[in-house]
Amino acid sequence: MDVDSSMAPEADHDPAVQNQSTAAAAVEGEQLGEQPQSPVSPATQQPQSPASPQSQQQQQQTPVAGPRHAPTYTVVNAILEKKEDGPGPRCGHTLTAVAAVGEEGSPGYIGPRLILFGGATALEGNSAASGTPSSAGSAGIRLAGATADVHCYDILTNKWSRITPFGEPPTPRAAHVATAVGTMVVIQGGIGPAGLSAEDLHVLDLTQQRPRWHRVVVQGPGPGPRYGHVMALVGQRYLMAIGGNDGKRPLADVWALDTAAKPYEWRKLEPEGEGPPPCMYATASARSDGLLLLCGGRDANSVPLASAYGLAKHRDGRWEWAIAPGVSPSPRYQHAAVFVNARLHVSGGALGGGRMVEDSSSVAVLDTAAGVWCDTKSVVTSPRTGRYSADAAGGDAAVELTRRCRHAAAAVGDLIFIYGGLRGGVLLDDLLVAEDLAAAETTTAASHAAAAAAQSNLPPGRLPGRYGFIDERTRQIMPEAAPDGAVVLGNPVAPPVNGDMYTDISTENALLQGSRLSKGVEYLVEASAAEAEAISATLAAAKARQVNGEVELPDRDRGSEATPSGKQISTLIKPENAGSNNIPSAGVRLHHRAVVVAAETGGALGGMVRQLSIDQFENEGRRVSYGTPESATAARKLLDRQMSINSVPKKVIAHLLKPRGWKPPVRRQFFLDCNEIADLCDSAERIFSSEPSVLQLRAPIKIFGDLHGQFGDLMRLFDEYGSPSTAGDIAYIDYLFLGDYVDRGQHSLETISLLLALKVEYSQNVHLIRGNHEAADINALFGFRIECIERMGERDGIWAWHRINRLFNWLPLAALIEKKIICMHGGIGRSINHVEQIENLQRPITMEAGSIVLMDLLWSDPTENDSVEGLRPNARGPGLVTFGPDRVMEFCNNNDLQLIVRAHECVMDGFERFAQGHLITLFSATNYCGTANNAGAILVLGRDLVVVPKLIHPLPPAISSPETSPERHIEDTWMQELNANRPPTPTRGRPQVANDRGSLAWI
Repeated sequence: MDVDSSMAPEADHDPAVQNQSTAAAAVEGEQLGEQPQSPVSPATQQPQSPASPQSQQQQQQTPVAGPRHAPTYTVVNAILEKKEDGPGPRCGHTLTAVAAVGEEGSPGYIGPRLILFGGATALEGNSAASGTPSSAGSAGIRLAGATADVHCYDILTNKWSRITPFGEPPTPRAAHVATAVGTMVVIQGGIGPAGLSAEDLHVLDLTQQRPRWHRVVVQGPGPGPRYGHVMALVGQRYLMAIGGNDGKRPLADVWALDTAAKPYEWRKLEPEGEGPPPCMYATASARSDGLLLLCGGRDANSVPLASAYGLAKHRDGRWEWAIAPGVSPSPRYQHAAVFVNARLHVSGGALGGGRMVEDSSSVAVLDTAAGVWCDTKSVVTSPRTGRYSADAAGGDAAVELTRRCRHAAAAVGDLIFIYGGLRGGVLLDDLLVAEDLAAAETTTAASHAAAAAAQSNLPPGRLPGRYGFIDERTRQIMPEAAPDGAVVLGNPVAPPVNGDMYTDISTENALLQGSRLSKGVEYLVEASAAEAEAISATLAAAKARQVNGEVELPDRDRGSEATPSGKQISTLIKPENAGSNNIPSAGVRLHHRAVVVAAETGGALGGMVRQLSIDQFENEGRRVSYGTPESATAARKLLDRQMSINSVPKKVIAHLLKPRGWKPPVRRQFFLDCNEIADLCDSAERIFSSEPSVLQLRAPIKIFGDLHGQFGDLMRLFDEYGSPSTAGDIAYIDYLFLGDYVDRGQHSLETISLLLALKVEYSQNVHLIRGNHEAADINALFGFRIECIERMGERDGIWAWHRINRLFNWLPLAALIEKKIICMHGGIGRSINHVEQIENLQRPITMEAGSIVLMDLLWSDPTENDSVEGLRPNARGPGLVTFGPDRVMEFCNNNDLQLIVRAHECVMDGFERFAQGHLITLFSATNYCGTANNAGAILVLGRDLVVVPKLIHPLPPAISSPETSPERHIEDTWMQELNANRPPTPTRGRPQVANDRGSLAWI
């Protein structure tokens, strides 16, 4: 997996960061061109199950004075019912310990598990994952075969299994990070076949029998795409992301996400004290008392680091770095580390230049209570790298087992597990385990007594000290400000294709869904307090040594957290004073791929999705004529909406917002009466009248083009790409609609009613602007007036039509996103040179009373293509114009804008670029008026200002037989006749060919 060549680092010469044109999908690689070493075969070891007491007996033969040495590892002979159940050889993956679910012995109980995700499963150029290693003279090892699969190791049954969660999984990746929040695994970052993975947080919810993927879109600026970084949950509350590489350079920034505060938001911290240098491939693990310990890594000069740093949060809100005590036996990177109580267990790692950490230094422990490092032999008083050879180590096979890098580790109680990794040119597939018998020695005597009492209650056959995972994970200090006590996971009506959804990752949710408090919690809390005292004393002593024996912790509160949520900083643009912020300067970019839902040729494909290169769209530049509506997809039930219908907007949403369950009504009579429509319009009008003519919006946001009463298409777009509801993604992303909600289609009343109801319910998240059909003189001719009369009766229908049109006069006229993108319905025409001209238009405003600015804004179009510049007559009618790419560039330069998004014209692929990509035409209704065969599209603008087109195909022709398609009534023919009598804008650009197989609609 390569990063764009433009992102190649200057100082960090990681072979992964090379030109992206290579055919193999290679994960970033490290030079390990040493002589190949054969992997230790499990058959040659003394395999033990984690429950085997052999290592315990060996270590208990003689009393140990002082800090215990690092434990030794043995191979686990795990059970595989099928070969695919095992993860197989891989590296660059993550291994995360997940708490048990339910009470042990109760129905539905699920024991503690290890969750393995992603990684690279092959070496570039090797035919087999564990095939012949590359030669010693090679320039380095490149990894390939990145995956997004999930494997689960059940500790109680000693069994591996492969699991296939519901929902949209993360993209294949390696060098990512993962951490557990109760019974959920949070995954972020990494590098994949297309380069750096997105910064989104992916959550694997393991609460139920069948796990489910969610994606949490976090508000505000975040760490950005990166790999080789670290992430940990600190104090059972703060999700911390530190360092790594953004494709340009190693980083040292610190980001925190408070899982107890919603909406979720990343904050960049500026901790006090001396922190680590910019580095990647370090490790970080969090103690139960809220201390995060970061150790090792590789700096900007590719030098391995031996130092360790503690990061803690003071009661007054300050975060502070402190150098951890002791002497590390070896510098290292691409290693693994995990806490067991107060002892940080470190394994393996690379030294660079084809060397790895080996011998007794390959396993080390930082005892934070004693303030010393230990390896497998003794307490370390000076660095040992290079002092020992394999012979000096006694040829210890257990030490050789841990000579690896790019592996992953996790702890369950006092057991430490290691899986996979890379040794020389060989990918490893073994599971190792060690037991830390010294874990309980960091607690007080009272803790020992409580521990003995807890162990006395173990079921028969269970060894004392084993599988203490439930208690360990429930030792959590609840946040000071707990949110709602009732935790509800927001499952969508249909899992959206992009996976964006409302997911509660708070620790309260993790507790409620995961294991319950059990006996021994008091012991654990007491032990945690004792550990906190020990580590605080240790770090204070280290700091005292730094300041010549004087311990002084400042009381002043300085530089705690940057970019607080209340500060008005663009979510996309790096603050000028954030020197170490790695977010690149925001520039609007069209993503190189569009998301496409496959056309249905029969049966329900269930949202089959693929991505096509933007350059594959052969129909850009083709504006088409018109077509007919389609029937909506029928399927799953609407999620129980836990909302009472006590107002018109709620009634409308409950009745209409059914992305999978909506069908065209068999009876054409509309379900609202004119009084309810009046109430709905009154509520919406109050909101519109308080908004400016040009809305000021922020990303992330979804943008919709013309809908024209094709309500089925609106539901399909909600179904495929997320819906605006609490069960969807409304908490994390805004919705913007560009006008033309009515006319032409058969369900204009449903379309405008739902959008108005959503506006009332989510006034800060749903935004509507005006189109040229939101005018009485237009929609009296093109279907909306006729539909109101036909579905509500002549008297009520005409009254409702008048009331809705009075509301239309209040609609905002344009939207400015992040002060870089302007969205409007039509265009800039001949008269609009500055955004202020639109802002100065006073509402309510009718089309007749409007100026030429309003006419251009709602009616003008771009010229036929980029070669036609200036102003030209518009075929829509006299007095209307088209504008060329020169006008677009002039307008963008005058207003410091990068992109214009407009609707107003049907285009074959749902979106079309103009003016070298500085203008995009967007159309969301498919098969417009029944004959166009065009696709519909929306644009999803991410926090990084990358614009991703997401498309739906037209449905197959509807079955006309009333027996097989009862929702198709003869009364609907009035709309078809209307479209035939009043065809829309004539086709421009390349003429449309019937059943053109080059069209996206036919792919």
